[in-house]
Amino acid sequence: MFKTEFIQGRNFETLCPLCQELANYVKWFNNQQIHGSLNYLTPVEFQRQTL
Repeated sequence: MFKTEFIQGRNFETLCPLCQELANYVKWFNNQQIHGSLNYLTPVEFQRQTL
């Protein structure tokens, strides 16, 4: 999933833009992307339910 959603077709000239984009991707993945394996919740929502 990571390879197809984030990496595929992208090139980063330096490490700095890669780190910035990766941080944005992880934030989106954890807070906005729903996951079927988590009963169609985001990871953050799922974690809140289990606490």
